[in-house]
Amino acid sequence: MFLGTSLTAGLGLDPSQAYPALIQQKLDSAGLAYRVVNAGVSGETSSDARARLAWLLRMNPAVLVVETGANDGLRGLSVDALRANLDTILSVAQRHQPPPRLVVIGMQAPPNLGSRYTAGFRDVFPEEAASHDAALVPFLLQGVGGVASLNQADGIHPTAAGQRVLAENVWVVLEKTLSARR
Repeated sequence: MFLGTSLTAGLGLDPSQAYPALIQQKLDSAGLAYRVVNAGVSGETSSDARARLAWLLRMNPAVLVVETGANDGLRGLSVDALRANLDTILSVAQRHQPPPRLVVIGMQAPPNLGSRYTAGFRDVFPEEAASHDAALVPFLLQGVGGVASLNQADGIHPTAAGQRVLAENVWVVLEKTLSARR
């Protein structure tokens, strides 16, 4: 299950072009019997993700991939609140029975918010992943952020080609997570 924002939902694209659908193709090609659920919601903050989590866990996902915080950063919301929300998401997921394997997707804040904010924001993801024994994708938009040809006209949401790069960024970590715990 991919809990996320418009980046996960594939805003502006056909759902089949969003990176979770591309991960499904990779799972199928690898002969791994998982069904991807894209639970991405445009505009969602980490607080919104936290509020939806209990309902989503009713599906008993084997793996929970958490992509949150992008909208927190765009809005300049508190880094402490992001940390608390991500900590709660991961803690609740770990207490769920059976607990899903966890993957945290890192995000970065825009540089116009200042170096102190952006550094604190960036550090939340590896710190929370480590404290919850979750795998970490260091930065979802690696190789896509700031590359005009890989982003839609808004400069924020990846094109279909950009989503393919996102899928590769996630697959590198997800594949290891799945193979390490079969």
